[in-house]
Parts: sequence; structure tokens; C-alpha cells
Amino acid sequence: MARLSRRNFILTAGATAAGTFLLNACSSGSDSATSTVEAIDIDPADAPEVTTAKLGFIALTDSAPLIIAQEKGFFAKYGMTDVSVEKQASWGTTRDNLVLGSAGGGIDGAHILTPMPYLISEGIVTDGRKVPMYILARLNVNGQGISLSNDYLDLEVGVDSSPLKEVFAQRRAAGQELKMAMTFPGGTHDMWIRYWLAAGGIDPDNDVSTIVVPPPQMVANIKVGNMDAFCVGEPWPLQTVNQQIGYNAITTGELWKDHPEKAFGMRADWVDQNPNAAKALLMATLEAQVWCSQTENKEEMCQILSKRAWFNVPYDDIIDRSLGKFDYGTGKVLDQPDLMQKYWDDYASYPFKSHDLWFLTENIRWGYLPPDTDTVAMVEAVNREDLWREAAIAIGQESAIPADSSRGVETFFDGIQFDPADPQAYLDSLAIKRV
Repeated sequence: MARLSRRNFILTAGATAAGTFLLNACSSGSDSATSTVEAIDIDPADAPEVTTAKLGFIALTDSAPLIIAQEKGFFAKYGMTDVSVEKQASWGTTRDNLVLGSAGGGIDGAHILTPMPYLISEGIVTDGRKVPMYILARLNVNGQGISLSNDYLDLEVGVDSSPLKEVFAQRRAAGQELKMAMTFPGGTHDMWIRYWLAAGGIDPDNDVSTIVVPPPQMVANIKVGNMDAFCVGEPWPLQTVNQQIGYNAITTGELWKDHPEKAFGMRADWVDQNPNAAKALLMATLEAQVWCSQTENKEEMCQILSKRAWFNVPYDDIIDRSLGKFDYGTGKVLDQPDLMQKYWDDYASYPFKSHDLWFLTENIRWGYLPPDTDTVAMVEAVNREDLWREAAIAIGQESAIPADSSRGVETFFDGIQFDPADPQAYLDSLAIKRV
């Protein structure tokens, strides 16, 4: 893994500092201690146009880079001295606040489901109002899970969802509605639970009902029997196990190893108007991703995330899977760091265009986008890997830049392959789809 250099950086901020200084790294409501950062030299020619930005996050561990960038003072270090990282109630709230923008009382950017900047840009989820967005970085790979109610514990369902098919058929025949929860239509969790069900011969549109539940409400809803299964990011799958109210069938790293997940997305107009400020935010986020990736920082990261101002959940519901320890709640326990959430290692932060193309292809598969969508043009408009490369170079992380904007052919747990050079062949290979 490429490590962040500990040299002083030549940065794009607006004043020159000497020696080591203190930065107040608090968000609204945070009780963070003051952070000590290294001195930085500042080139006034590249100073951030503004020092203020409003960013949103959902209480999921893949939001850690933005939270750590705030808590550890990385935003301020790069000249963004007045950044707020604000909790959002749901992905729908995140969408609505991005449409408003900070000038309208909303936010400028967010920790966000990777497909959402595309769906917002095209007006698909905003009642036709197109609000152009950019993806500046991937915040993580892996780190999600599909969990089932204890009603299905005796089936020992795991990677293969097919044991559920007969039971679901019997329950439908008895007039029972089967509810599979995800977090946003067309989002990553929707794609994961749909793929998993369809691979087992279960049609996610006709055999079950897919419903939307905000991530922090998943555990409470499974506890009172409002749904049969759900897909969401950590810490909620582990909390389900710890409370003994459900079990984990599969962690998504098993579905697709090192799959892309959340992104750092911003309104395109904000980035275009404030290119230096956007670069500063991105440099801070990348540095925070490096910090989050280091084993010696995992416990501190989880302690920070557990705070009331951020997740307000027990530390024990976060730490194990951040270290690669997976208790599925069935007696199956794995110590497998390859499955855990990654923030920097293995190009986790790089916004591969091929990954965005897969999400758009899946959205076509399930009817969220029309079959004739020019997905390549959409990716070129939204994905700003060029800005990621600039930021990585600026913080001395040239070695973290991959050779290509495509990660190549991807293989899923059921043997299906996605070749970004031929998305149609992928669609043709799928048995259950809407196209």
C-alpha cells in the first residue's frame, strides 16, 4: 500500500504557516478534541475560492473518510477552514438537500451511493429536474451485507439465495407479503440484493416486494417483523447479529470481491465555480482515506464514529468488521480482512469509470434507465477521475494512480462476468431482468 508521505506539502491554500499549529476539527455537534497537524506552505495563486462547504453523510462506516477529514483537521489543513459534515436522515434527504444546494439551505456534496449522482444528473429521481453532479472519489469498496430475519435461520441461507425460493413461494401462496428492504431505488444496496436474489432464481420484482428503509432504521424494522431481509452497509448488519434479531447471509465482498460502493459526490456547479476549493476538499478526503486504511488507526476511527454526533451506536457494533472479523450470527465466523471495507488499499479510492458503467448497466437491467441510454456519455460527464489524479499527485500519492480508468473484466460469485467493453453481452447473459 502506498503510504502518505510525512513531508510538508506545497498546498493550494491562502496563507503561509510556520511550525506546527492547532486546528479545531469539529462538525456541528461534534465533541472532537483539537487536532494537531503539520505546518503547510501555501501558494496564494491556488488558494481556495471559498473556505466554506456543506457536506452530507449517512450513519454508515463508509462515510468515515469525510468524518475523519473533519475530526482530524484535514479539511482545514488544506485551506477549507469552515466545512460542516452534516448527518442526513436518509438517501432521499441527501438527494433533496443536494438539489437545494447550500444556497438554498441544503448541501454542496455528500457521502453518497455511487449511482445517485447519475440519477440526480439525469433527473431520474428528482421529478425530472436535472442537477448535474460529479463523482470526485470512491470512498470505499466492500463493507455491505445482506441480512435475514431469524425466521429463516434454519434454512442456513448464505451466498446462495436459492433455498429461499420454495419458502417464498409457499408464503406467497398463503397470502403473505415478502419484504426485502434496501436504501434507495437504483442505489448500491438495491443492486446488491437484486443481484443476490436473481442469482438464486428469485425475481426481485415479482416474487418479493422491495421496499425503501433508511440505513439507521433497518435494525429496528427487522426487530419488529416489518421485513424479511435487508441490504445495508455497516454497522447495521453487525448490530443485527449483536442484538440477536437476525443473521447475515452474505457480506457483499463475497458477492463481488472489492466491489465499488459509496462515492464522494458534489454538485457540478459548485466544483466548476470553486475548482481550487474542490481540489482542497478532495486532497483532504484522500488523506483521510489513507489514515482510515492504516491498521493502527482502526480503533480510534471506530471510537470516533461511535460518538453521538456521528453514529451514536456502540463501539462494539463497529470495530469487528473494521478489522475483518465477521460473525454471521449462524455459528459461521471468519477472520478475513479481504472482505472488510477498504478505503485506500487496492485502489479503493480511485473512481474507476468501468465501475460506474456497471451500475448504469444494472440500472438498465432493472428498468430504472431506458435500454438506449448512452451510458458511456453519462460516465464521461459525471466521473471526474481527472480531478482525483490531480489531488493524488498534490499529496504525493502518484503510486496510487492506476494505469487505466477501467479495472477490466469483473467476476461475480455466480461466475457471471461483466466486461466494460461489452455491457450488452453482460445483459444478455442474465436470466432475470426487465430488458
